[in-house]
Amino acid sequence: MSEQIYNPTTKYHHTKFQKQKQTAPALQCDMKPIPDCGEKSYQGHQRLAGRKMLVTGGDSGIGRAAAIAYAKEGADVAINYLSFEQKDAEDVAKVIESVGRKAVLIPGDLSDESFCKKLVKQAHDKLGGLDNLTLVAGKQTAVEDIAKLTTEQIVKTFEINVFSLFWVVKAALNYLKPGSTIITTSSVQAFQPSGNLLDYASTKSAIIAFSRGLAKQLASKGIRVNCVAPGPVWTPLQICGGQPSEAIPEFGKQTPLQRAGQPVELCGVYVHLASEESSYTTAETYGVTGGYHTN
Repeated sequence: MSEQIYNPTTKYHHTKFQKQKQTAPALQCDMKPIPDCGEKSYQGHQRLAGRKMLVTGGDSGIGRAAAIAYAKEGADVAINYLSFEQKDAEDVAKVIESVGRKAVLIPGDLSDESFCKKLVKQAHDKLGGLDNLTLVAGKQTAVEDIAKLTTEQIVKTFEINVFSLFWVVKAALNYLKPGSTIITTSSVQAFQPSGNLLDYASTKSAIIAFSRGLAKQLASKGIRVNCVAPGPVWTPLQICGGQPSEAIPEFGKQTPLQRAGQPVELCGVYVHLASEESSYTTAETYGVTGGYHTN
């Protein structure tokens, strides 16, 4: 039987979104509609059987989709998130455990260097190993005027989006072996920055440079490093300050595919980059953008 083929412009939610706003950090379970992270729609094929994965931002959105896909591909998964997001994290754990894999929940703030070190050790110890870092967690807050962009916000955005990558990777190199993989998460904003996301877009450019340089440094150790650059994807990040409230109904409509992406539409790329299928791929950036250019 042939797999059904869908029109990509209408495969997922493609009408206007309901105007909504939550205080940061937001809960995915309270969004309308709730993003599709592959809880039912992703089908695994045991491409990561026995692997041990750590996913930051794994409670919701793209990180959640990656964590669920990893589990359905046969991996055990530790996810990091903020304590406020516990309900979303517990929902992910249920999905992971429902397919017979181990779920480890590690709440904590990635802007704290000491926590980043503890996170990696806990993930390794509780999973019984560590084969992959999938670094998705990020901070995005739209500010229309640079004069109103506070130093506090700039520093916090860089701490979470960029500094934590250094801290987590440094700690993980004590455990990662040849064949391990690191996947970072940039954005189309690194290539087509919006005027109201100056700090966020700057961090996303930095992530690409970090990933390419790290890939070259770790290649001789047999550790591959790649990056995923999403376009507009329907996640809690958007409705808690990532986009102006008035922009939410039309979110994603400006892409060539005329809709926002769903997190499940990215997880296949994460699985590919974590698996043996991509064994000759490192220092690359994969765009999943609905048609926006990333070069």
